[in-house]
Amino acid sequence: MGLGGDGLKGDSWNAKKGKGAKEKDDSVETGCCFKLRFIGSCISSRSKVDNSISGISTHESKSPNGTSIDRPAGAEILSTTTSNAESNSSSFKLEDELKVSSRLRKFTFNDLKLATRNFRPESLLGEGGFGCVFKGWIEENGTAPVKPGTGLTVAVKTLNHDGLQGHKEWMAEVNYLGDLVHPNLVKLIGYCIEDDQRLLVYEFMPRGSLENHLFRRSLPLPWSIRMKIALGAAKGLAFLHEEAEKPVIYRDFKTSNILLDAEYNAKLSDFGLAKDAPDEGKTHVSTRVMGTYGYAAPEYVMTGHLTSKSDVYSFGVVLLEMLTGRRSMDKNRPNGEHNLVEWARPHLGERRRFYRLIDPRLEGHFSIKGAQKAAHLAARCLSRDSKVRPLMSEVVEALKPLPNLKDMASSSYYFQTLQADRVGCSPNGKNGLKTQGPVSRNGQHHPRSLSIPNGSLASPYHQFAHNSPKPNGKP
Repeated sequence: MGLGGDGLKGDSWNAKKGKGAKEKDDSVETGCCFKLRFIGSCISSRSKVDNSISGISTHESKSPNGTSIDRPAGAEILSTTTSNAESNSSSFKLEDELKVSSRLRKFTFNDLKLATRNFRPESLLGEGGFGCVFKGWIEENGTAPVKPGTGLTVAVKTLNHDGLQGHKEWMAEVNYLGDLVHPNLVKLIGYCIEDDQRLLVYEFMPRGSLENHLFRRSLPLPWSIRMKIALGAAKGLAFLHEEAEKPVIYRDFKTSNILLDAEYNAKLSDFGLAKDAPDEGKTHVSTRVMGTYGYAAPEYVMTGHLTSKSDVYSFGVVLLEMLTGRRSMDKNRPNGEHNLVEWARPHLGERRRFYRLIDPRLEGHFSIKGAQKAAHLAARCLSRDSKVRPLMSEVVEALKPLPNLKDMASSSYYFQTLQADRVGCSPNGKNGLKTQGPVSRNGQHHPRSLSIPNGSLASPYHQFAHNSPKPNGKP
């Protein structure tokens, strides 16, 4: 789910495709074409918002290309037209089912229509299995719409009745995020349930999703910011597992569901698949398999037995994506490299081979100790034996020192030798870690990243964003 705008509209969404749908390379579809594709889809969806169709929840099996999975076949689809009286009665009944927190604001559909400027294309932030997300502006402490650029900026998510997620997920989102409050969970501000309309109002996340920064941007996300994001996301999961009044299993931890505020603080979003953790004395929750290929724990996929350690496995996959700059599933890679976890396993346990894991776009600007510790932590999280995986509170403690380590690999003799060997094997440097930038008289390369007085590396985003934080996340 994406509740923010940073670049292309829709970048922060993992749009869910049906069987046989061909997944396109994200780098190919850019600019106006990409934007118009989402706008066309959402305009079509928005035209149905005014129609009177109710209560749809559809799920389907997906191919293993990083899209969502749901093992059982034969999803039930309900689509009925209702009279106004029946719709109002249905709305009241459904509202009674909600365990609505007193802090949530209740919006009218007209409020949100005006707040988003009639859901116009220019307000579109993105689209997912649930529906479309639009940028809007409301009163700081109320529900009334205000002039764009004033009041409180919000992200308004609409339910697409033809989508792959429906009322059940909408209810889960309201009930979980209505009760759960934490700095590393996206804030649900309010909801709208009026006739057949189902909308949710969230805080606006200006930097969009981690997926967008890792895989869609040309400039690499700096190492220390990656570790800051990993730490924040880990704190969010640790809260759900170990600190919430009633523990929760998130079940859909992935890069597209990790949203970033202006200072790159990570917040978990999209609780439509969340489940209550097993009651005391029970070891797991038995449920149908839902989630995303490449992120779901193997024991959960095989048996349907869900535990908090399933989330820990998913965290390990995301940490590996942050280390490598590779997607969890990528069929564009050579044979043997489609599945990130299987490709990376042999490298995780080797002290020297782990260099092969690191995102080459970092060009050596990463902490050697930090990368080694992160690789070791990922290996623990990805253990095939779920009982061996650490608690998320242990993951948090392991990650805490990593954003601030300054032992850059670019100054390591071993790394420089490895780099020279790999570039020598490939004239274009495509298969290795290539040093880019001007060469000085003594033959040394100067990295593209800017230096700052304390010796740490400045984020390349400083070239384009005046308010971007330094790698330690401080403004």
